[in-house]
Amino acid sequence: MPLSPLSFLARARRAFPAKTAVIDTDGAEVSYADLAADCDAIAAALRADGIQPGERVAVLDLNTRWLLAAHFGVPGAGAVLVALNSRLAAQDYRQILAHSGSRVLLVSPELAGRLGVASASELPVDRVVMLPGSGAVPGGAVGLGEWLARGDGTRAELPADENDMIAVNYTSGTTGRPKGVVYTHRGAYLNAVSVALEFQLSASSWHLWTLPMFHCNGWSLTWGVTAVGATHVCLPSFDAHRALTLADRYPVTHLCGAPVVLSELARAGAQRGFVASRPVRAAVGGAPPTKETIAAVQAMGIHVTHLYGLTETYGPSLICEYQDGWAQLPPAELAARLSRQGVPTVSVGDVVVADQRLQPVPADGRTMGEILIRSNTVTSGYLDDEEASEAAFRGGWFHTGDLGVVHPDGYIELTDRSKDIIISGGENIASVEVEKVLSAHPGVLEAAVVAAPDPRWGERPVAFVTTARDDIGEQELIAFARERLAHFKVPDRVYLGPLPKTATGKIRKHALRAVARERAGGDIARTGEAGDCAGRGDRS
Repeated sequence: MPLSPLSFLARARRAFPAKTAVIDTDGAEVSYADLAADCDAIAAALRADGIQPGERVAVLDLNTRWLLAAHFGVPGAGAVLVALNSRLAAQDYRQILAHSGSRVLLVSPELAGRLGVASASELPVDRVVMLPGSGAVPGGAVGLGEWLARGDGTRAELPADENDMIAVNYTSGTTGRPKGVVYTHRGAYLNAVSVALEFQLSASSWHLWTLPMFHCNGWSLTWGVTAVGATHVCLPSFDAHRALTLADRYPVTHLCGAPVVLSELARAGAQRGFVASRPVRAAVGGAPPTKETIAAVQAMGIHVTHLYGLTETYGPSLICEYQDGWAQLPPAELAARLSRQGVPTVSVGDVVVADQRLQPVPADGRTMGEILIRSNTVTSGYLDDEEASEAAFRGGWFHTGDLGVVHPDGYIELTDRSKDIIISGGENIASVEVEKVLSAHPGVLEAAVVAAPDPRWGERPVAFVTTARDDIGEQELIAFARERLAHFKVPDRVYLGPLPKTATGKIRKHALRAVARERAGGDIARTGEAGDCAGRGDRS
C-alpha cells in the first residue's frame, strides 16, 4: 500500500465518525464523517471537471474547514494541491497560477478581491470556484454547492504511487521569483506522523490554527492532527485576543506559529490576565523567541517548543527537545537553551553543519558551517526548475543556505543566513525582490534591502537607497513599493544616501545590517562604518 496522508482521514472516518473534527470559523462543528464527505465531494467534482492525475488545483482561503478539506479532497482526485499564501499581491497570484499550471482555483470571496480581476476569465485557470463567504465574486465563477453537485459520488482514493506529488508550495527564494517546492504523498505521510509524535498529539488534543494552513501545509499538521483524530479549531487569520477567546471556549491543547504569535499572545494575555485552564503546547519556528516572551507565555500556562525548518523540508526538521533538568535552570539560561534549533525530528534522516568540503564542523559551539539535511521529508525538487533543484542537492544533501554551529551536546544553533532572505512574522521576504521594485522608481539609482530586528515580527525589511534627486523622500518610496508589493514585503524605513561599497564595487550589506540593527535598537550613533548612509539617515 502506498504511504499517503489520505489514509489518516479514512481511518478517522472509521474510528471517530461522530467526533468533532473541525470547529469552523463561524463556530459550526464538523464531524469526521462530514469532513470525509466534503473531501469525497471535492475529489468527485474535480474528476467531473476532467482533472487528470498530477494536474494542479489551487486554493486561496483563510484557515477554514474548506482549506482543510482541500488537503485531502484535491489529492484524493489524484490532483496536486497548491495552497496559496493569502497575503500576496495580484501579480504574485497570476504568476504562481501560471507557473503551477493550475486548472482550477477555489477561492474565498473574502480574498477574491486580491486577485485584481473582475472576471474569472482574466485568470490563467479553466475554472474558478467560490467558497462560502461574503465578498467580491468575479464574473464567471461558479458557487461551491453547484460545483460539488456535478460530482459522481465516488470517494477520494489513495495514489497509485506514494512518490506522486501531493502538493506544490511556493517560496520566494533568493531572487524573489517564486519557486514551486514539490511534496510527495510519502514525504507528507512521514512528516505528518513526525509532527504528531514530536508535538505529542492524541485523539484528545485540540489544535488551534494560529499558523496559516497555506504555510508548508500547516507544517504538515493539516494531516498530522487528522492522523490521531484530534480536533481542528479554525482561526481564519491570527488575532491574539480572538485566539485567547477560543482557548477559553474550547479545550485547546496545541498551537504554533512564528515568534510574533507568542509575543502577541503574551501582550494580549497580560491585558486580559489570561491563564490557560489546561497546559498548552506552543511550537514556534522562524526565529528564536526572546527570553521575556518565553517567560510571559509560560506564566500563562503555555509550554514553548522551538523548531526549525524550511518549505523544502515540509516545515519542521529540527526540534529543541526539552531535557530533564531544564525546568530548574535560571530564566536566562533556559531561554538560551530554548533558542537553539536543536536536533533532527523523528522523520529526518540526518542533519549536519558542514564546511565547504561538506565535512562536519567541530561540535564546539563556535565553528560555523552550512546546515545540510538528508531525509525522506525533503522536497523532491522544484517544479519545472531542474537547475535550481540540482544546485539545492549538490553533494547528495539539501543545502539550506543557513549557517549554524553545533554545540557540544549536539544541538544545532542557527547563526546567520547565506541567502538574503528576511523572515518577518514567519513569512519569507526576498531582499532582491524588494530591491528590484525600489530600483524601478525613476528617481532611484540603486537600492539595498536588509533585515532589521523587530520586537513584534522578528525581522522587518529596511532599505538603503541612493537617489538621483534630493526631492525624493522616504514616504514617496514606501508608497511606490506598497503599490507593487504585498504589504508585508514593503520596507518599514528607507534611509537615503550613497551606499557603502567594497573595492570591487559590491554593496557592503554587512555594514548596512549593522546600521539597521543600531537604529532598530534606538542607537543612531554615527559609526561611519556604512559610509554616508550611516551619517545622513533619511531626508524625509
